[in-house]
Amino acid sequence: MSAIKKNRKLAAILIAALGVVLAFGLASCGGSSASSSAASSDASASASAAAEDNVIKIGASPTPHAEILNNAVAPLVEKAGYKLEVVEFTDYVLPNTATEDGEIDANYFQHVPYLDDFNAEQKTHLVSVLGVHIEPMSIYAGKTASLDALADGATVAVPNDTTNEARSLLLLQTAGLIELNDPSDLAATPKDIKSNPKNLQFKEVEAATVPTILPDVDIAVINTNYAIGADLSSDLVLQTEAGDSPYVNVLVVKEGNEDSEKTKVLIDALSSQDVKDFITKNYNGEVIPV
Repeated sequence: MSAIKKNRKLAAILIAALGVVLAFGLASCGGSSASSSAASSDASASASAAAEDNVIKIGASPTPHAEILNNAVAPLVEKAGYKLEVVEFTDYVLPNTATEDGEIDANYFQHVPYLDDFNAEQKTHLVSVLGVHIEPMSIYAGKTASLDALADGATVAVPNDTTNEARSLLLLQTAGLIELNDPSDLAATPKDIKSNPKNLQFKEVEAATVPTILPDVDIAVINTNYAIGADLSSDLVLQTEAGDSPYVNVLVVKEGNEDSEKTKVLIDALSSQDVKDFITKNYNGEVIPV
């Protein structure tokens, strides 16, 4: 073999060897980059999970619940090392389904009779862990200025959800306007009225809607939170529930979360003297701490 051919063969061998080395080096660099990217992604996910675990999400009606949470509870939660995120709802269904589905950690907007009825109808697993305040329900004047002035066939607006409608009818009975077959029935409807001397006509609408139709009816029975939200004057109140109302607004979590750290933090904050003082100072007896 000539010297030229030997040199060409040697050069080919060297080039091939160099290619293998380069390919191996690139593969190593690529693996290192992928490994670094994966590690970075894992770290980011861990940081995000840690940040999320530091947030307590709670559903609430805008007034007074969200106001109490944002102004009085949030600072106490922050002192405990958490951030409070208040998710506002304007109805009585979504905050419960969101709690059941784990979208939020807890909710604060309802009383126990409503909660019990909701669990029975929706097959949810929600539990009360703390009673916070009472919102006495009231009868408000609409087109008629007093209960004595109600004409035969006058129209009365009431909430259409089971527990609040029964609660409304009980208040109307206390005012001497109707008589129920069974005053202990927390699921009573107008069909359960035994005596109706003034032949009152009932307009059943969603609780949040009642204040908006007040000018169109003679009187209406309104939940305090919606009355406050609608800025209704206390001069319009014709009758109010007694202070021993069983309808205490409660903190609610999904069953199994009663003893979680987040639940304990919320219980400590909502049962504090700071929260009781805030309620007493800001709601003039329309919201009463328990």
